[in-house]
Amino acid sequence: MRPAHRRRPAAGLLLAPLLAPLLTGCFAADGGSSGAPGSGSGASDGARLRIALAFPPSENLSPYGADATLLSRLGVTEGLTRLDGNGAPAPALAESWRRENGRSWLFTLRDATFQDGAPVTADAVAAALTHATDATPVPTALAGVKLTAQASGDRTVRVTTATADPVLPLRLAGPSLAVLSPKAYGKPSEGAGRKGAAKTGTPDPVGHATGPFTLTKVNGSASATLDRFDDYWGGRAQASGIDAKFIADGTARANALRTGEEDIAEAVPVSQAASLPKGVAREVPTARTTSLFLNTRSGVFADPEIRAAARRAIDTSVLAKNVYEGYADPGKGVFGPALNWAEGLRQQPVGRAEPATAAQVKGATVTLATYDNRPELPEVAQVLQQQLEKAGFTVELTVRESSRIESDALAGKFDAFVGARNTMLDTGDPVSVLASDYTCDGTYNLALLCDKAVDRAVAAADTVADPEQRRRAVMAAEARILGTDAVVPLVHQRNVLGVATAVRGALLDPYERALVAPGTRR
Repeated sequence: MRPAHRRRPAAGLLLAPLLAPLLTGCFAADGGSSGAPGSGSGASDGARLRIALAFPPSENLSPYGADATLLSRLGVTEGLTRLDGNGAPAPALAESWRRENGRSWLFTLRDATFQDGAPVTADAVAAALTHATDATPVPTALAGVKLTAQASGDRTVRVTTATADPVLPLRLAGPSLAVLSPKAYGKPSEGAGRKGAAKTGTPDPVGHATGPFTLTKVNGSASATLDRFDDYWGGRAQASGIDAKFIADGTARANALRTGEEDIAEAVPVSQAASLPKGVAREVPTARTTSLFLNTRSGVFADPEIRAAARRAIDTSVLAKNVYEGYADPGKGVFGPALNWAEGLRQQPVGRAEPATAAQVKGATVTLATYDNRPELPEVAQVLQQQLEKAGFTVELTVRESSRIESDALAGKFDAFVGARNTMLDTGDPVSVLASDYTCDGTYNLALLCDKAVDRAVAAADTVADPEQRRRAVMAAEARILGTDAVVPLVHQRNVLGVATAVRGALLDPYERALVAPGTRR
């Protein structure tokens, strides 16, 4: 990485003490190819990649919500920075950066082009970040952060926060802060563009992003077609395009891989992994935790003593051993063993209520919901149903496809919800996931938790710049959150990615932000 100017340390060196390695394991490319930007330079026309994805678009391909990760994984969108294999920020559209003062950072842009032919300028980048800050709801990466972006010359952008943000370059790597062309924020292009973009006020990423692949057609929740973007700054991709199918059924994804219909299949069920041809199932250590979220706002679990009784009734070791067949570890906290520093700093939960008695619990009826895009989750829910009913609860189970259930869960329409969350997905900063998932103003608060002590602990952690002390503050906040029994960590997952033996360069990403790169091919 180049320094911003002479005699000033390069961005990576400037942040190294703060953003030390976060995860065990590496961000690896399958098959011996780096898959990194630049590895596709000079490629000839290659075969199209066929990819089976577990989750269809759920928010009209808005880059500000859950669909941001879908766009990132398919190589469509990019931000100013990205995460490297150690969880530190690395150059993307910004080739370098430096901190000017406590609240201001200056990012120097590389020479790049949008997929619609417009140049990536400082004005365009500043406008894209401004649109993100004005979005409703606010992108998870910006939870609790007030940010302004201004051009400072043709190739430099100044990003300023209301209060000091020592992890801003890490935050800007979040998929929801992707940089799109100015045309994305106007009327969607005719034909292949995403329907309803102008009507909903969300930007249209079709043909307006910067990644190695450009969306050309989206067929609702069934499929998407992508072509290679020949002017990609990181080199021409070796695959000529991508044909993506959204297949919610995990067994169907595995079968499509087994029969040669697909080249890559994400989230292969652990029950199917052993039956795939040798070398096809690739285990990927992740920061994903499957948890039981209890509705603290209304219903049975608004009572902390009832929540404590539910937590006491759950045996997580059964889930790790039987449901996940060893591809997971029993839940210990919000942050699992993939974050190698978490266990040594973990504290006992603070302020837990005494569990309600069996007599108090008996007959309490709860609705337990989950989604089936991750095939283990319905099995997890069934085991939880049995364990809770053994403790005296009456449990009604609801299972739907993810795009048809998440909004209801966030609205508090269920008493309990089983979900899988990669705690490093949105920003790479543990404080940010605590703020978005467990504070009163959190944008992904499945437990609907609003606890002043939790909010204070998370806010305190966000002010700490020293890396070791910040981690300690994070774990103190985790102890407060676990003390409410709003969330019961169930297992820490190791995902199974299916990659055909002919494919090279598929990305085994522990953050689950990337799947293909210029070097991915077959």
